[in-house]
Amino acid sequence: MPTSVAVDRIVHSIEAAAREFASLPPDQPVRLAKRTSNLFRHGSARNRVRSGLDLSAFRGVFEVDAASRTARVGGLTTYEELVDALLPRGFVPLVVPQLRTITIGGAVTGLGIEASSFRNGLPHESVREMRILTAGVDGRGEVVTATADNEHADLFHTFPNSYGSLGYVLDLVIELEPAAPYVALRHVRFDSVDALTDAVRTVMEARVWDGHRVDFVDGVVFEPRESYLTLGHWSDRIEGQAGPSDYTRDRIYYRSIQERRTDVLTAHDYLWRWDTDWFWCSRAFGAQHPTIRRLWPKDKLRSDVYWKIVAFEQRHGVMAAIDAKRGHLPRERVIQDVEIPLDRTAEFLTWFLSHVPIDPVWVCPIQLRRAPASGSEPSGIRPPSDEPTDRGTPPWPLYPMHSGVPYVNVGFWSSVEIQPGARPGDVNRAIEAKVTELGGHKSLYSDAYYDEATFARLYGGEAIAAAKRRYDPRGRFPTLYEKAVQAR
Repeated sequence: MPTSVAVDRIVHSIEAAAREFASLPPDQPVRLAKRTSNLFRHGSARNRVRSGLDLSAFRGVFEVDAASRTARVGGLTTYEELVDALLPRGFVPLVVPQLRTITIGGAVTGLGIEASSFRNGLPHESVREMRILTAGVDGRGEVVTATADNEHADLFHTFPNSYGSLGYVLDLVIELEPAAPYVALRHVRFDSVDALTDAVRTVMEARVWDGHRVDFVDGVVFEPRESYLTLGHWSDRIEGQAGPSDYTRDRIYYRSIQERRTDVLTAHDYLWRWDTDWFWCSRAFGAQHPTIRRLWPKDKLRSDVYWKIVAFEQRHGVMAAIDAKRGHLPRERVIQDVEIPLDRTAEFLTWFLSHVPIDPVWVCPIQLRRAPASGSEPSGIRPPSDEPTDRGTPPWPLYPMHSGVPYVNVGFWSSVEIQPGARPGDVNRAIEAKVTELGGHKSLYSDAYYDEATFARLYGGEAIAAAKRRYDPRGRFPTLYEKAVQAR
């Protein structure tokens, strides 16, 4: 149970948040005041710096229950703070997204994914309970507690992927899993995307590869005939090398995938292996050039620093102006993560690699969990199941993946030249059309171009409309379409 000090802190913070909400101008949309963001929508940098609702009191780990493998945490707690608090106790969240400054509330309301998602699903699937600050019937703020089976179960299931259009999570009870000191890796090469996706299917079904348990799996496609799966497992010892590898300074993690067949990282460094170089995007800032890297402060080799540079460019267009003076074509930003059914992933990768001049590409297998978070047993690492595939009503209507169906997240983050005669956004529109054609969805943290009817069909329009009528009838929060597509 939480200590009396923790209980008093939570109660006081909830009361203060409700009072602050009630004091906000009723004729202005409610926004969250945050110092950091991982959004890449047009206008997101501008909206982030506006004053808004201050929920910074909801940061930190309030309670850890080792027996039930759960923790009560604040919604604005970053995953870096979660890992720092939980890993010394021998636990981690079931899914730790790749970037340090993603918050647990952000991962629930905006989705998240990582190499454990093939067995643990999405972050919101390991949530037992959420306290959410909604607008309330009178539009002056109401805090409700939502679980999978209480009177606010409708909000519990529509909140994931709502991006602040239904309210903000104050604190949550999340499930944890035991962590070991190290993660041992194998990088397995494939000469075609078909072979890669065949291997993904084997790993997702058996959770074993070449006789070794697989706790983590993701991959990188460098080109059509060179791709890799990185297969990891928790380990109590360093296997096959003198010490754990360090990719936080001179060496760069994604390059090691091509250079090494096996590796070992500390659990901490494995969880943040992608953050140091923002996958491979730090090369755009010169941070991978040996000379610049030696001069770049080590504590500034991290994703939020690069994001600030991008946000500055979004606001001021310095590099765009320089490129224009040099006679370069303007560029379209193509920063997306998409979920494709595994059966169609090779088809999508083949199309993408031949139509969009971006590489490398990240792949991360994912499937919804096989048991609900409200079950009585702690989750840990579940074995494979023979449960039949259920293609009925998706359990999370605003991001309608189906239970029992394997998917692959494909991530690509760069820009392309806008060819003469083309419109800005044409490449993104083509990607959206292809993803929809193949039965997939894309995450909404970046630019989207859907018309309103298509968006409603793809992202649970009826479900969120019903939730808005109950929890925000006065429209204090922007709608999901306004936030995700119109970037309001």
